[in-house]
Amino acid sequence: MRVVLAEDSLLLREGLVRLLDEAGATVVEAVGDGEQLVRAVVEHRPDVAVTDVRMPPSFSNEGLRAAIEARRRVPGTAVLVLSQYVEESYASDLLSETAGGVGYLLKDRISKLEDLSDALRRVTEGGTVLDPEVVAGLFARRRRDPLDELTPREREVLGLMAEGRTNSAISKRLVITAGAVEKHISSIFSKLNFPPSDDDHRRVLAVVTWLKS
Repeated sequence: MRVVLAEDSLLLREGLVRLLDEAGATVVEAVGDGEQLVRAVVEHRPDVAVTDVRMPPSFSNEGLRAAIEARRRVPGTAVLVLSQYVEESYASDLLSETAGGVGYLLKDRISKLEDLSDALRRVTEGGTVLDPEVVAGLFARRRRDPLDELTPREREVLGLMAEGRTNSAISKRLVITAGAVEKHISSIFSKLNFPPSDDDHRRVLAVVTWLKS
C-alpha cells in the first residue's frame, strides 16, 4: 500500500512514517503542508493520502481541503484524515464532499497498529472509517432526537455502523448472531426511513446524512 503523508511537525511526521511502515504501508513521500500534499498525490498517485487537519499557514482546515483537492485531481485516491481533537464539522465536510474511501481518526487512535492497519485497509477498499468519538460527538450535536424510537441495542448497532463496521464485525463486537444484526439494521433503516442496502459504504453515508440533518 503506497501512502503520501502530510504533517507539518517534522517530529510527528517522522514518527508517522515509522508507524505507517510498521502497519505495512510504504510512504512514497512525506510533506509539511497542503500545497505539497496535492503535488505529491498528483505525482505519485498513491493508494491513500494521510493528512493532519490543521496545516500551515492558518492551521485551520488546510490539510482537509488539500486532501479533497488532491482527490479531485486524482479520483479514487483514498483519504485518511487525522486530528488531535474531535472536530465533527471537519468530519462532516470530508464525508459530504467525497464518495467512499475516506476516514477521520483521532491521532491517539492510530497509536494502536491494529486500528491504523484496519483503517488503511478499509479506506483503500472504498469504505468509510469514523473515529468512535467523532460518532459520539455527531450524536450529541443533534437538537432533535429520532433515536428515541430505537431500542438500546439498535443504538449500539447504529453507532458501530457509523464507524464503518461490517455486519460480521458488529456481530463479534456485540456477541450476537449475524441474523440478529441484520434484523436490527433492517429495523433501524425502517424507523429512520432509510432503505436497506448491501453496500456497506452507502449504509455509513446514510447514517452520517441522518446525523447531520
